[in-house]
Amino acid sequence: MPHSDLAAQRGEPSYVWRSGQERRLSMIAAHAQLQDAVILEHGGGLGMYAAQIMQRFPSSRVHLFDIEPERIAQAQTLVPNSLVAAAEALPYADERFDTVFSNEVIEHVSDDRAAMREIVRVLKVGGRAVIFCPNRWYPFETHGHYWRGQYHFGNTPLINYLPDRWRNQLAPHVRAYTWRGLQALFHDQPVRVAHHSRIYGGYDNLARRFGAVGRALRGLYALEGTPFDTWGLSHLLVLEKTAPS
Repeated sequence: MPHSDLAAQRGEPSYVWRSGQERRLSMIAAHAQLQDAVILEHGGGLGMYAAQIMQRFPSSRVHLFDIEPERIAQAQTLVPNSLVAAAEALPYADERFDTVFSNEVIEHVSDDRAAMREIVRVLKVGGRAVIFCPNRWYPFETHGHYWRGQYHFGNTPLINYLPDRWRNQLAPHVRAYTWRGLQALFHDQPVRVAHHSRIYGGYDNLARRFGAVGRALRGLYALEGTPFDTWGLSHLLVLEKTAPS
């Protein structure tokens, strides 16, 4: 699938629903309230996840925002409660949502600390945020890289293993997080860590291209929750709000 003009700045949203998306939705459902809940998809792109939740949990009220008007125009066809907003200044009241989920978004925002504060602010006390974001120790940078001023889309090996001063010259458009760096985003917020692990990818493109050989990579799922998830694709972080912001 060719990348969009926004790939460097915003990443690519989910265009189709496949096993990787299904697996992440099951993780969200395992860790946060989706039934009879007020839910926010944080940086929801075209609204694929929000639309699935609306279909499966019709008693819930699902909201979505994204910074790109073009994407919101499409999302509104699936999720009426969609609006244009920046992650650092959400247009929602304090303690509005039972669940906020953010799928590979905070690495793209201008100020990730401010974005995390806003996630916590709009959560109800006892509510949970489910956050997926890139793991610094995954062997590939999946958001492409810049070389001599030109953006190159695709997976680039080992960029994130470089020292920051070199890594950030090649990938100034996106962050990747160590566990310590991720913790720094919420260390002063009224939350507790309900769950943290690193997860491997869905490998849907490889399964489509190589069949059983590609699907065999899903055997890496058995390593999640062990020390071998150090090299997983993404962090899965679940925060529970413990007091008013």
